[in-house]
Amino acid sequence: MPFSNELLDELSVLALFNLDTDLEGIKVHSTAGDGKVVAAKRLYEKGLTSQVDGGYLTSLGRTAAEHAQALLQILR
Repeated sequence: MPFSNELLDELSVLALFNLDTDLEGIKVHSTAGDGKVVAAKRLYEKGLTSQVDGGYLTSLGRTAAEHAQALLQILR
């Protein structure tokens, strides 16, 4: 099953989070491009982030971000 553009955008947003601290969130600005803005909204709707435009990771979101970032490290 190939990755859709929507999933790739969501993975890209998850990769932006700093996993070294729970005190640092992100904000996806409208200038980031439609794909990233909509991806941030989907992550919020899935319960992975605290705000529609990013915010902080929820516990489920942290797990997803850890896996996404680990995959990126493996593939690099």
